[in-house]
Amino acid sequence: MPVKPKILIKQEDIYDAVERIAGEIRRDYRGKNPLLIGILKGSFIFMADLVRRINIKLEVGFIRLYSYGSGTESSGSIKVKTKLADKVRGRHVIIVEDIIDSGLTVNFLTEFLKKKGARTVRLCALTEKRHRRKIDVDIDYLGFEVPDKFIVGYGIDWDEKYRYLPNICYIED
Repeated sequence: MPVKPKILIKQEDIYDAVERIAGEIRRDYRGKNPLLIGILKGSFIFMADLVRRINIKLEVGFIRLYSYGSGTESSGSIKVKTKLADKVRGRHVIIVEDIIDSGLTVNFLTEFLKKKGARTVRLCALTEKRHRRKIDVDIDYLGFEVPDKFIVGYGIDWDEKYRYLPNICYIED
């Protein structure tokens, strides 16, 4: 029987959150030319909408990390699938992520970028599951805190499915 995702956050509310976050970043980084680094694949829709709304001089880059595979739980082991081609030394970097739960992935990337010489590293997330945190991370720009449900849509997938959904939805067990 096919799984039918249920709406958790409507498209209009997502757009309002993206506009709010873009305004915060625009205020904090005007005149600084930040480098936004999206974690692929889940962040690409959020990041595209965010970049268009920030409307200041900035650069973008992407890195591909993974810890899920085809399951619904993080394996806890972070692997780099593609290397970050952009130079980060001396740059103001903003990591853009679709969802933060355990904190392991963004902690790994934050430390990686600091070792590469980033001037500052801040974190921007569309969603978070704070109650699932294994490593404490500070999220500087946040869209939504979500319940302990497996979410999909607006770029977030389950084994490469459901990214296309315009809303953030959840899948029931």
